[in-house]
Amino acid sequence: MTEPLRHIETLILPVEGMTCASCVARVEKTLKKVDGVEIANVNLATEAVALSYDPAKTSLDVLAKAVEGAGYKLDIPEKTPEISHSFDQRQFSGVSHQEKSYHQLKREFLFSLILAIPIMLINMLSMTAWFMFHIPLSMDEVNKLLLVLTTPVMIVSGKRFFKPAWKLAQHFAADMNTLVAVGTGAAFFYSAAVVLFPQWFPVGTNLYDVYFDSAAVIITLILMGRMLEARAKHKASDSIKLLLGLQPKTARIIKDKKEIEIPIADVIVGDIIIVRPGERIPVDGVILKGNSSVDESMVSGESIPVEKTIGDKVIGGTINRNGSFEFRASAVGADTVVAHIAKLVEEAQGSKAPIQHLADKIASIFVPVVMVIALAAFGIWYFVLSAGFAAALMNAIAVLVIACPCALGLATPTAIMVGTGRGASLGVLIKNAESLERAHKINTIVFDKTGTITSGTPSVTDIESYNGNDEETVLRLAASLEKKSEHPLGEAVVREAAKRSLILDEVDSFQSHTGFGVKGTVNGRKASVGSEKMLQDASIDTALASGAILRFSEQGKTLILVAADGKLAGIIAVADTLRPASNQTAAELKEMGFELVLLTGDNSRTAHAIAAQAGIEKVFAEVLPQEKAAKIQELQSKGKIVAMVGDGMNDAPSLAQADVGIAVGTGTDIAMETADITLMKSDLRGVLRAIRLSRQTMRTIKQNLFWAFIYNSIGIPLAAMGLLNPMFAAGAMALSSVSVVTNSLRLRGVRL
Repeated sequence: MTEPLRHIETLILPVEGMTCASCVARVEKTLKKVDGVEIANVNLATEAVALSYDPAKTSLDVLAKAVEGAGYKLDIPEKTPEISHSFDQRQFSGVSHQEKSYHQLKREFLFSLILAIPIMLINMLSMTAWFMFHIPLSMDEVNKLLLVLTTPVMIVSGKRFFKPAWKLAQHFAADMNTLVAVGTGAAFFYSAAVVLFPQWFPVGTNLYDVYFDSAAVIITLILMGRMLEARAKHKASDSIKLLLGLQPKTARIIKDKKEIEIPIADVIVGDIIIVRPGERIPVDGVILKGNSSVDESMVSGESIPVEKTIGDKVIGGTINRNGSFEFRASAVGADTVVAHIAKLVEEAQGSKAPIQHLADKIASIFVPVVMVIALAAFGIWYFVLSAGFAAALMNAIAVLVIACPCALGLATPTAIMVGTGRGASLGVLIKNAESLERAHKINTIVFDKTGTITSGTPSVTDIESYNGNDEETVLRLAASLEKKSEHPLGEAVVREAAKRSLILDEVDSFQSHTGFGVKGTVNGRKASVGSEKMLQDASIDTALASGAILRFSEQGKTLILVAADGKLAGIIAVADTLRPASNQTAAELKEMGFELVLLTGDNSRTAHAIAAQAGIEKVFAEVLPQEKAAKIQELQSKGKIVAMVGDGMNDAPSLAQADVGIAVGTGTDIAMETADITLMKSDLRGVLRAIRLSRQTMRTIKQNLFWAFIYNSIGIPLAAMGLLNPMFAAGAMALSSVSVVTNSLRLRGVRL
């Protein structure tokens, strides 16, 4: 009995209340325990979870209750936003939540700051002779004033830490909020007890030993750090917002022979849309009337406008530079190129790189270890070193507030967010974080030939003339005949004639000989255009061209022989030419140390000729489509880390087999779906950009992780040794996570 097909829902939802890597680990663990959940990748940088679950086994309400039970909140939309359809007129997951969170943090920080400044000033001035002389308040009254000023900070701003810490404590769990809540709570409640119940303390307890300023300033500094961190994370996610914000709000369509303006959401496939100079193109489509140049830099990274005419595709969100045209809508909403790009970028930003697993493992035990260290520091200072209760407490608090699992949790996802966004802005789409990480390890790059290294369209490369004819005459004769043919080589000849602005002659008595060529009468001359065999069968002497035939054949070019009035008139050489910058790209890749391989089904002579032009030394020729993946596997068996660059349907298996599959954007959908990286332009410099981006992103991740580990490795022992005031510790902790996000943001300006 066959197992029924399962329908797996995949979506990305915001999670509220996460503050550090420990939170991430807890939410993931909670969700993965629910029956029916297949994937749960929580991202601290986006404050969201990428979920894949079986609706037959569980529901979003069940998942939300599980997350709530762990002390956090899963935001469920009114309508389930499947990833494949989630970009139709909506902001990407978590944006509104992040904005709301940032503004809330800002309000709490300002409230705390307004009170923390006078608390600090009063506390410092109360220790001076000037204060004692000029201010008619006793020390007890000063402390009570500090208690009154600090209490609102603890209740209003401190609620952000105490509420989740209490929820977690009920489940015998702890996170960053626990550290802050325990640290500031200990300072506040100890100080409040000294002020309100002095009889509880030994005679001689110093009334100056209150730490209201520490509690208020620690909360203020940590809120400042979280606010700056939220702002930086918001910038890191700008790439998707910018993409989704590119479409205009309205479109001008032709309906009942009238122009009417309608909301973009009301445009349907098949609508005829008018675009004027300077306007953004509303949706994807095909031009029906007019021509223009279009700025497609938002999707391809190419700053030079692309010329568009009847039959050409246009992409929604791109800018019409000059000229006016009409086009038929071919894709709207979630089916547009921009929505597809945004979907890929969001999925990539929500995925996890393998390098992050180390940070996740450390984060899962980080908070409990820090609390043990803080208790040990208190015990050693109080019981062993006899430093006094207040001093021992302050050192323990310093340990709690300087510990920062936030930096560990943000080190990888922020770099992935910015890196994938930067790639998208340059026309390099990366499927997931794992692909981005693997790309920096590759040492061998395999290129498909047709449509990848070459343009995929044959072009005239050489023309030679004989028996008193010139190049123009030979080309005109051939093009006049070939314009009646539909053969790809004939189309190349006609395109070349059009490029040279030649006026073609009328043809009489046209005949097509499949597999050999065409014949006819051109301007009164009997002409034949085709293979050498066709001319020889017609008793036309081709000996004059024997040298050229041999030379062009060795170069892998296809030859078209032209005869007029029974004599050889000339030879036209046609070849699938290299894409612009193919040889330059190959040269740079070799300089970077990569081994380059050409993999093609073409004959060996043509393959080696193209490889020589591109500067590629290793060639696998005459390889059947089903054998291409085996060739990739053969290289991998020799210890090579292989990237495959291709565009066609027959490249899909080899793209999947490769360690990193790179599809050029003009290729088929199946190739793009199979590939790990998609180049939106058929420009092989995109391969260089993808590799450089991977290297830069991995370098940034390693820098972030190094800083996070070093910061905690140095900061916690210093605090335990009593060398850090808790307020300085709070400031350092606040800035540590901000520094990690800021370092990741540098990727936005890196040159690729």
